[in-house]
Amino acid sequence: MLKVGLTGGIGAGKSEVSRLLVERGAVLIDADRIAREVVEPGTPGLAAVVDAFGRSVLTPQGTLDRPRLGSIVFSDADELARLNAIVHPLVGARSAELEATAGPGSVVVHDVPLLTENGLAPLYDLVVVVDTSPGTQLDRLIRTRGMSEEDARARMAAQATRDERRAIADVVIDNDVPLERLTEQVDALWADLVRRAGAPA
Repeated sequence: MLKVGLTGGIGAGKSEVSRLLVERGAVLIDADRIAREVVEPGTPGLAAVVDAFGRSVLTPQGTLDRPRLGSIVFSDADELARLNAIVHPLVGARSAELEATAGPGSVVVHDVPLLTENGLAPLYDLVVVVDTSPGTQLDRLIRTRGMSEEDARARMAAQATRDERRAIADVVIDNDVPLERLTEQVDALWADLVRRAGAPA
């Protein structure tokens, strides 16, 4: 099994790269999806978040009000750290469970937005960083996700810098390019990952 850490700044296009890798046969473990699962109604994770931040972070239906929680944590590093201390251990445990179900010779891609920030690079055999210019990130967040410029900049500022991400990368995928060129890069990456997964440790 080859364990790959996939990361990139918000709006870099990491989801597109993970989709292309899954099409080629990768087993995807999506940290964002798991992070949503571990705070669903009735979970210990949601109870811990409410204990830490109060019932104002719940919708009337009892689910987590993500925009409300985001407005608290993305403008305050201490509050973000408090949230991460609750959610990240739960995500790590669930990710390990899912990884254990992948067969030998599998390429397991861990899609982890905060891989750099949390010093997780040593957990993986290879780290792939999807890279774009800050201008491209900002444009995508405003245009495709409907964020205000202020909110988009705050989200970007709460993450590692472009240089910090590139510093931990074994492979950098340039996503300031048309989809055709991105696909070519992913094809080359996949060939390398399959080779590595099949090679003796």
